[in-house]
Amino acid sequence: MVGDEVIRGVSGGERKRVSIAEVMATQAPVQCWDNSTRGLDASNALDFARVLRTMADEEHKSIVATLYQAGNGIYDLFDKVIVLAEGREIYYGPTTEAKQYFEDMGFECTPGANISDFLTSVSVPTERQIRPGYEDKIPTSPADFEDAYKTSPLFDRMVQQMNVASEKSLSDEVESILRLRDAEKNRSLPSLSRQGSPYQVSFASQIANCIRRQFQIIWGDRWSNALQIASALIMALVTGSLFYNLPSDSTSIFTRPGALFFPIQLFAMNKMSETTASFMGRRIISRHKRLAFHRPAAYALANAATDVPLVILAYSLFQLIYYFIVGFQREAGHFFANWFMLILCTLCFASLFRMIGAWCRHFGLASQITGWMTMVFMVYAGYLIPVPSMPVWFRWISWLNPATYTFEAIMAKEMGDLTQDCIQPQLIPFGSAYDNSQYRSCTVRGSTSGSTIINGETYMNAQYSVYKAHIWRNAGILIGFWIFLALMTAVGFEINLHSDSGSKVLFDRRSKKKEAATKVDTEKADESAASHDVSYMSLSKTVFTFKDISYFVRHEGKDLQLLRGVSGYVKPGQLVALMGSSGAGKTTLMDVLAQRKDSGTIEGSIMVNGKPQGISFQRTTGYCEQNDVHEPTATVWESLLFSARLRQSHKIPDEEKQDYVRGIMELLELTPLQHAIVGTPGGGLSIEQRKRLTLATELVAKPSLLFLDEPTSGLDGQSAYEICRFMRRLAASGQTIICTIHQPSATLFDAFDVLLLLARGGRTTYFGPTGRKSATVIDYFARNGAACPPHANPAEHIVDVVQGRFGTEIDWPQTWLDSPERQAAITELDALNLNVEEKKDSEPSTTAEAVDEDQLAGFATPVAYQVYLVTSRQLVALWRNPDYVWNKIGLHITNGLFGGFTYWMLGDGTFDLQLRLMAVFNFVFVAPGCINQLQPLFIRNRDVFETREKKSKTYHWFAFVAAQLLSETPVLIVCGTLAFVTWYFTVGFPTEARISGQVYLQMILYEFLYTSLGQAIAAYSPNAYFAALANPIIIGAGLINFCGVVVPYSQITAFWRYWLYWLDPFTYLIQGMLEPVVWDVKVHCEPNELTHIPLPGNSTCGEYLADFLSSEPGYVADPGNSTMCAYCPYSTGADYMRTININDSSYGWRGVGITALFCVSSYALVFLMMKLRTKTTKTAS
Repeated sequence: MVGDEVIRGVSGGERKRVSIAEVMATQAPVQCWDNSTRGLDASNALDFARVLRTMADEEHKSIVATLYQAGNGIYDLFDKVIVLAEGREIYYGPTTEAKQYFEDMGFECTPGANISDFLTSVSVPTERQIRPGYEDKIPTSPADFEDAYKTSPLFDRMVQQMNVASEKSLSDEVESILRLRDAEKNRSLPSLSRQGSPYQVSFASQIANCIRRQFQIIWGDRWSNALQIASALIMALVTGSLFYNLPSDSTSIFTRPGALFFPIQLFAMNKMSETTASFMGRRIISRHKRLAFHRPAAYALANAATDVPLVILAYSLFQLIYYFIVGFQREAGHFFANWFMLILCTLCFASLFRMIGAWCRHFGLASQITGWMTMVFMVYAGYLIPVPSMPVWFRWISWLNPATYTFEAIMAKEMGDLTQDCIQPQLIPFGSAYDNSQYRSCTVRGSTSGSTIINGETYMNAQYSVYKAHIWRNAGILIGFWIFLALMTAVGFEINLHSDSGSKVLFDRRSKKKEAATKVDTEKADESAASHDVSYMSLSKTVFTFKDISYFVRHEGKDLQLLRGVSGYVKPGQLVALMGSSGAGKTTLMDVLAQRKDSGTIEGSIMVNGKPQGISFQRTTGYCEQNDVHEPTATVWESLLFSARLRQSHKIPDEEKQDYVRGIMELLELTPLQHAIVGTPGGGLSIEQRKRLTLATELVAKPSLLFLDEPTSGLDGQSAYEICRFMRRLAASGQTIICTIHQPSATLFDAFDVLLLLARGGRTTYFGPTGRKSATVIDYFARNGAACPPHANPAEHIVDVVQGRFGTEIDWPQTWLDSPERQAAITELDALNLNVEEKKDSEPSTTAEAVDEDQLAGFATPVAYQVYLVTSRQLVALWRNPDYVWNKIGLHITNGLFGGFTYWMLGDGTFDLQLRLMAVFNFVFVAPGCINQLQPLFIRNRDVFETREKKSKTYHWFAFVAAQLLSETPVLIVCGTLAFVTWYFTVGFPTEARISGQVYLQMILYEFLYTSLGQAIAAYSPNAYFAALANPIIIGAGLINFCGVVVPYSQITAFWRYWLYWLDPFTYLIQGMLEPVVWDVKVHCEPNELTHIPLPGNSTCGEYLADFLSSEPGYVADPGNSTMCAYCPYSTGADYMRTININDSSYGWRGVGITALFCVSSYALVFLMMKLRTKTTKTAS
């Protein structure tokens, strides 16, 4: 697996080679390579350059490359070189003449230096070296360099070369390239090729290849797809048992439509994850578009195609369980019609939510629209509000709703030929005095007075306006919806797919220095960071040793050894280089030494000042990772001050910490950028600026030991030299530093005191001093059969040697084990541990006690202070993330207004009582959209914490979770308030303070309830897509199912009724909101809501129903009528409430109180999930 910054995969160098191979596969006639050797070791970088040379020579490619820290071996492979200074061309010509050109101008190239570094240094005053006597003759500004070049004979020669080229020969070359491209295209699918297209294969072939790739991605992400299958099984069992074995009489007349509707709702909610998924791969698809691999539309259509087998598999498993558990009609036609319609519906919703993601540039907006449309389509599917009862101003929604057509079709098929007996309580009156069915009537709509038979088709026509003739018409409409939505998704990706073209540095508007800061050249500063004094830094002189370090991980049931008996040491003032080819285990060794591995087994000993690593080791150690992970919404100043405040001792005054941060910023030239927003790669600080920020973040913690993992990767020669020079000055001041490094020039390599060289498999091939101008290490390899050529870069040479690139069969790891150098190194290592221990014993006890007391603290600051600082940072992050806040507010406002106008000014009829319940239930559906929006943000913050801040013990996981919860509080209160104002009064609920206040309080509590549930799911999910898949299982199949709305309490299966109903927080949410707005309502039935009962002779309605009304709720509209009774089933709202298990007016405030308890327990669940995810780091044993 390739992996990424969070998902474990191949090494960074190997991942870079995958990217290079991907671009080379394009076979483009003109190729531009921008710093493509970043992250590669010198040997692999040289191999890459040789491939480019071969492509240019044998395949006649035109190649342009920008390369940082290019060795002479790479430089010599190119024909011409362009040197730029502040956008001005100061040299263009043959690579073989560039060095001499600038030397003739008066500059001096240090022996052994890379020519590429020399060329870039001539325009940098602090880097260039001038030959004696030329101090006043050399150009001093980029304009002077440009003028000198344009007046040189070389410039005239280059212009002449460009003009002399025959236009005919160029035209022939272009024609040849076009013919080759067209021939390749025609070999693929000649009948479908389009002339003039930049794509090498036809659109049909693009779709086929994208389908293949999607299945590979599905296989690689097996956990997420396994969760989809598992969720289908769980939802089938749980929901099916809720509607278990529906009876074939009138008691199931209301729950049967609910059982038909629930799969629609569950799978629609399940497919909300497609909005999240549409953003996860967008950067890759954008790159594929730029490389002309395939059109984004091909990717979209391939996604729609790969949906089909997955949906069929998931829903077939669901259907086989759910259909028969519920007890639908056991006929093949009914079964497969239900199966087919719901598969079409699921495909429609998958394409709908993916289309929303395709047309939205920001995830927050897409999430808001997805949540809102889910709620709208479920309300207007024809079940919660039957089509005849929909308000006329919103009825058009049902015409555009796939759920409406699905529900009509499956209901018509299931109930169209179903006949059911009407029994009590639907058959009234009932009791010992009413045994003559001639004078009894069924309360079910569509039934006939005096009849006890319910015709399913008549019922669904009267209640839902559903017709059997529409079944297959609706199937055709759903197929049309699916095709249309898939095509619109393809159009959306074609039009809307974009990527940032470059780094855009944003500054905090509150900065008084913004105007000056924006004028800074963000690529290179004029002064050298190394010129600053580091003497003020309080550096702890630490002796660090490690002996016989081995590291094992479990892989496919076996122990895989990544490190094999690595030993070494670092003295105060030493700068140690850790080198090796890609995949040799450099980063793995750094992680083991820095106590950052939380899996696997570590063997050996790691000592700090002669003692094992203490509990404060991670906090007092600086570690700069390859991937520069930072809070993207913070400024540079805020990031550094945050690290200093939490990682320096709490006893140090804050003013002193701020002064220290300012000093570090001056050292690393970050002062002009102190108010710049960090941002994300491509939309914030540049790579070089992020590298400096990463180093500064660790330095402000005053580390006793500094680990740097490829700090110069991705930097140009001057920036890399500045970093190394700064590390050199830190080491000279007593700082202990270990640094992995790729592609060092001879000059950079000479800055290191000690080298630890690893071969593949994590085996040591050399550990010891480098010597002046690398003499010691060169001599070691020369004595063992690998002499370094006079003008070769020693660093590149030794890496090539241990990789066997010169054809030698020397076993270098074994050579090292048998060498006297290794024995001397082990002797020195043991002596260091012994000497440090003796020195510690000779120190005064008071000093030792003071040190021990400081070392016993795992964190530098108390947890309460951590919570305060992390919460403050998170509040600022939310303030600078207006999309998240406004989308959340917008979702509540639109949900409130939509719900208010859907249930506009409800009356006091029996159907209006049901609509009051639906209006309250409708508010529940604000949660899915908000949860889908908050989970990616939570997971992004969690990844920043786990990748950097947890490992450095900047703050405790408890502080992280507390900050996530507390920072959301203001937004949740505002959202709940706006939802209440826009919804409550438009529905027409009572305005008395005691009633409206109770509902308002319950709505605010619900904001905290769903937020904590969403964060609990996210806390343990590996990624946002996984969390989005888990939401429907927990919220849809669990909480919504069992709260007593869709299936009344009395009809819930006994197994669930006596425990899960009472453990469902939504049960008490509904009680707390519904009781105050329904209990005291005086019911007045509308004429079409009355049940008409024929009367026996010589009696009035009041007399005939007296016994019935003495024990049952309701009233008679005309008690004195002697021919036909008009009966209303409820006289007050309390009568209706008792049918849904709200048996007393105290249930309202009881529901509010229990909901508050659930909020507390749900937040506790977030802490628990984060605790379970937080693993203890491994130590050597």
